Amino acid sequence: MNKGKSWHVQPSPRGTVLSILGVVTLGVAILSVAVSYQILEPRFGGWAVPTVGALDALWVVFQATEILAGNNTRRVRRVQRAGLALTAVNAAIPTLHLIFSGPGGFDLAMVLTPIAIVATKAAWWVALPSLGRKVSAATRQRIDGKRQDVADRLEEMEAEAAHRIELLELATALEEKVAEAETAYRLSVLAAQQSMTKELHEQAEATAKTVAEKVLPASVAGIRLPVLGQWTPTAPALPGTVAIGTGTQVSAPSTESGTPGGTPAHQAAQAVMLAELAAVAGVPVPKPGEQLTDGQMDVVLRHLRYCDDPPLSYRQARDAFRRAGFVGSEERVRRAWVALLSKEERSEDSESEEEPEDAGA
Repeated sequence: MNKGKSWHVQPSPRGTVLSILGVVTLGVAILSVAVSYQILEPRFGGWAVPTVGALDALWVVFQATEILAGNNTRRVRRVQRAGLALTAVNAAIPTLHLIFSGPGGFDLAMVLTPIAIVATKAAWWVALPSLGRKVSAATRQRIDGKRQDVADRLEEMEAEAAHRIELLELATALEEKVAEAETAYRLSVLAAQQSMTKELHEQAEATAKTVAEKVLPASVAGIRLPVLGQWTPTAPALPGTVAIGTGTQVSAPSTESGTPGGTPAHQAAQAVMLAELAAVAGVPVPKPGEQLTDGQMDVVLRHLRYCDDPPLSYRQARDAFRRAGFVGSEERVRRAWVALLSKEERSEDSESEEEPEDAGA
């Protein structure tokens, strides 16, 4: 025997848990012996000591046997059943005594004893399967290393998941703010467009009403606008005259009644006037040689009637309509002319009704 060699066993977590459970079980067994002896001694006399000692000793032995059986289910099954039976017997002795002894037999130790016995057995039932088998220190060290490795990986995964969740939450908040800002901007643009469209629509309606009531003569559209770099200060020609030489104005030769002037400038002015009337009426610009709609025909006849002063008659306007190359049957032209005259009559009637009010004012 080597005297210089010292032996000491490093306690394992499993051994520590079993030691604590063993101490608790032993204490509960001593309490059960004391309480059961106090209950059975008046009835059994000296035989109460071996009776209660055997019951609690067997109860402790069965608990220890469960530890020795380990995880072998087949071996541990009988011991578990016997331990449950002894637990029921040891807990039943003080419980039945309390039930049949009446109010005078109440004792705190007798109340706590069955509770402690059942609780101790439940603690063994819960803790023992989780302890596993008894292993060597080297095996336990390898297992602890693997567990630590798994724990480290799980912690890293949880940290990565937390970082990703934080990133997604921040991205979600930023997306919501950007979406709100974009929505607010689009709403402001739509509101501005709505206000502008409303004002333009009101102005367009007022302009259309003015154009319909007060048609400008063709001479207004025939006025040429100055061009930068080409304008020279000259006196404008009076209506019905043309400039000759150094500025002398003479009367222009009259054309056939009912026909517009034949100069290119005058024709361009007439085309501009016709396009403006079509825009006000909301119809495409009438073109010679194409079939006209009712709205286009009304625009053409209105233009031809007021292109000269005084306004043209039906026959003059019809001849000018044919000479300009517009397409339309005689019946359609007459029907459109009658509708145009009826509009003029209604306009004149409304103006005559308003004149007395103006005179009275």
